[in-house]
Amino acid sequence: MKYRPLGRSALKVSALCLGTMNFGPRTSEAESFAVLDAAVEAGVNFIDTANQYGGSLGVGTTETILGRWLARNPGRRDRLVIATKVHEPMSDDINDRGLSARHIQMACDASLKRLGLDHIDLYQMHHIDRAAPIEEIWQAMDRLIAQGKITYVGSSNFPGWAIARASEKAIARQRLGLVSEQSLYNLIERRAELEVIPACEAYGLGLIPWSPLAGGLLAGGAAAPEGRRGTPEALSAAAAREAQLAAFGALCGDLGQTPSTVALAWLLHQPAVTATIIGPRDRSQFEAARAALEVRLDAEALARIDAIFPPCGPAPEAYAW
Repeated sequence: MKYRPLGRSALKVSALCLGTMNFGPRTSEAESFAVLDAAVEAGVNFIDTANQYGGSLGVGTTETILGRWLARNPGRRDRLVIATKVHEPMSDDINDRGLSARHIQMACDASLKRLGLDHIDLYQMHHIDRAAPIEEIWQAMDRLIAQGKITYVGSSNFPGWAIARASEKAIARQRLGLVSEQSLYNLIERRAELEVIPACEAYGLGLIPWSPLAGGLLAGGAAAPEGRRGTPEALSAAAAREAQLAAFGALCGDLGQTPSTVALAWLLHQPAVTATIIGPRDRSQFEAARAALEVRLDAEALARIDAIFPPCGPAPEAYAW
């Protein structure tokens, strides 16, 4: 396993971050435990979840599963970087959502209880809350840090301007501020290159891409009869990009690698990326994702990939002088 600093912080995290969104609604508890065991055995020390994950089983289910796994072997908790998120609705209560100081405090306490932890290593704002003053948010986060309930703060799905605003407000408070941004980023969806990645680089945030395989479009092969790759939407998206995906498949064949391996490896070659989320449904999918760590893409391969999936950024600054 390879390890990288989490943004500009001194904390080291594995280049593969185990995403747990499937745990519960799509992956049984027993299989979830098997995936977690395999990840830790392989050297993964970065595990990401969210308080809302649970799907049809109910919000909080995934955190609860992760908490039960941690309780089975409490000694390994100190070797792991546990990340979770706050923002999404947790009930019908109008205040049980968003980024008000009240909800941030209550949601953190609830996550700690489900996870069976005394602190969260990386507490991430799941989405921007345009109704919450950034001063209120930082007041709440500073309080949690002072209480020892969280260590680092990250954002997720933030636009570049919000990353800049949050960072500047933290600087004014003489605080560390955001250390990471978890963003949609893959070969098909590269819009993060316009504003998000430049903001991350300017303020020292580590980028943590989610959906690295674009919902399965970059996985290669025929669409599965079940799961996300077999939905009408996924089949339509694959058909619309048939030539592009075929060209990518041919390139991967020349490299002697599967499309999913190359797609993950490409992300790990991007300078702004600290770690990429992988969300395996079972142990075999986790083992397949590990192969990306060993792939080296030379300048020619990277140029061929850019020719197939053109870059988006950085944002034009023709108006600035």
